[in-house]
Amino acid sequence: MTKKHQRFLPWVMNQFALPSDIVSDMPRITILGQLHVYVENHKGLIVYSDTELIVKANTGMIKISGTGFVLKMMLPQELLLEGKVKDVSYITS
Repeated sequence: MTKKHQRFLPWVMNQFALPSDIVSDMPRITILGQLHVYVENHKGLIVYSDTELIVKANTGMIKISGTGFVLKMMLPQELLLEGKVKDVSYITS
């Protein structure tokens, strides 16, 4: 994101009452207990196994660890992961 966009975004968010995650293109992670993880606004799948999922985000990667993972849905910018989630971490680049 350019410096011009970084200065312009706060004004847009205030004028139109938009949530920051929508305007700034940041990932949104929704966790339902230990069973589901819904990731929106990711930039692609890097690693997927039954114990680990790593997706690319704008400023790093999101790593999800656990057991019995099944990728229930994957669209260009969102995914739904099921299994027993033990850890979710953000890895900066």
